[in-house]
Amino acid sequence: MATAGQLNTFADPDYIPGTVHLVDLNGNVDGAHASSSGKRDIILVPSPTADPDDPLNWSYRRKLLATACMCVFTLMTGIAGSAIASVLVPISEQTGLTINTLNQGTGYLFLLSGWSCLIWQPLAIQYGKRPIYLFSILGTMCMMIWAPYTKTNGQWIGSKIMQGFFAAPVETLCQVSMTDIWYTHERGFFIGVYALFLAGSNFLAPIFSGKIAESMGWRWVLYWCAIFCAIGFVFIFFLMEETNYGNRHGTRTSNSSTSSPLSKSASVTKTDEKSAPDSSSLEDASPQPYHHKTYFQKLALYQPAGLHKPNRLLSMSFRPLYLLLTFPVLLYAGFLYGSSLIIFNILNATASPILSAAPYNFSSTSVGLAYFAPLVGVMIAATYTGPFGDTFIRKLARSRARKTGTGILEAEDRLWLFSASLVLLPLGLVLWGVGAAAGVHWFGLIFAMTIIACTHAIGLALAVGYAIDSYRDLAAEATVAVILVRNSMGFAVGYGIGPWIDGMGLRGTFGLAAGLGVFYVLTVGVFLWCGKGLRGKSRGRYVREVEGVRRDGLVR
Repeated sequence: MATAGQLNTFADPDYIPGTVHLVDLNGNVDGAHASSSGKRDIILVPSPTADPDDPLNWSYRRKLLATACMCVFTLMTGIAGSAIASVLVPISEQTGLTINTLNQGTGYLFLLSGWSCLIWQPLAIQYGKRPIYLFSILGTMCMMIWAPYTKTNGQWIGSKIMQGFFAAPVETLCQVSMTDIWYTHERGFFIGVYALFLAGSNFLAPIFSGKIAESMGWRWVLYWCAIFCAIGFVFIFFLMEETNYGNRHGTRTSNSSTSSPLSKSASVTKTDEKSAPDSSSLEDASPQPYHHKTYFQKLALYQPAGLHKPNRLLSMSFRPLYLLLTFPVLLYAGFLYGSSLIIFNILNATASPILSAAPYNFSSTSVGLAYFAPLVGVMIAATYTGPFGDTFIRKLARSRARKTGTGILEAEDRLWLFSASLVLLPLGLVLWGVGAAAGVHWFGLIFAMTIIACTHAIGLALAVGYAIDSYRDLAAEATVAVILVRNSMGFAVGYGIGPWIDGMGLRGTFGLAAGLGVFYVLTVGVFLWCGKGLRGKSRGRYVREVEGVRRDGLVR
């Protein structure tokens, strides 16, 4: 049987980051396999250790609770970031701030929520993710209390900058936490869930904010966001545990897909059916004493092991910038994500002005209710990129196994799902912008919002998944690199969307946006063709970076 030391490791001259052996039809690989029905030929990637407190070995219920905590954090923080989308006009009328200034504030929020990850992500990896989640949602709550008292352009922009700083972990930390507890073959579903809550929160918030603004005033929109953040803080404090695990590359099972040259072959017992469906109950060749954490140990605000690691905060802060300059795949994933964010920003910046004006004359409540449409679009996208996407890549790997004998999964395999956006994206943008300019029936605009939101969420999930699948052992830094590109692009559009529409009008702006959208989706074909080659050329740099991280004890 093939073992971890023989297949797909750093020591293997044919090793390529992001290419993993996922399917073992004939049972030739001596490693941990999925246990659930219909998936027993799936190799567990990454390979779990023998430690029951390894997040990969957690029970399914424990994994779901951790995922629920991430979703609550994402929901509450996301709501705070987008609640004003449907009440821009009332805020402008009552404060004297222009719509352009309000949109520029949102642009600064996105910019800071990207670049601040260079601070938060290293702290999370060095000292623990749990305290960062708590501090982030607490800081966001404080900003929601301050923002209603802003009266000048400078105060408004300043509040958005600080909000972006505190909310930054929502952009990258959840995706990395997902990789801590879920395997490659199931990760797409849960990143799809994260995308549902992230994009969904952006469209859910305006639904209730319109009604609140109409009945209680726009300031209470932000006060309620603070209340939601407080509820999220309590939920996370008592239920979220740390997912950092510092012994990933010590004792582990044998697995052909592992990316570590330091992995040791170990025997694997049959999976305990009471544990996570795709986890294994493991036995190491030289057993170590493992102890289950108590409830209060799980609630610790820091991990003692984190205090004994070498302090590498500075190098971790600069590593995402280095990866952007040297790993073209990450730069491209950032471009994909940034392009999808631009779609969202254009919709959010124009929804209130378009629907509030003639011939539609929607009230704040009606504008908010219109956001049910993009919420439906996000749900469709989550189903498409999640359950359908995971099934698609498994079938693709099984097809390769039958044809060539190797059930290989390539990082680019999920990019095929962008094909839906090739039709939906230009359709939605033209119907929204050109349709509004022509005074199309309001239902046409609602349908367009559904389509645009769907393509936004598809881009979100697939871009993040591509980056993580390509360089899983540097997932923390890779996601930060992607977000830097994404949010810089979002800032530029958020800052300039007002002048763009003023200069070209709705018809010209959205006609151009539709053409650019088709171009952005077509670029996926280039990386389906050359992505694996680019990953192969980055092998040496990737191995050096991962080995440096492991030497410092900052393993994922």
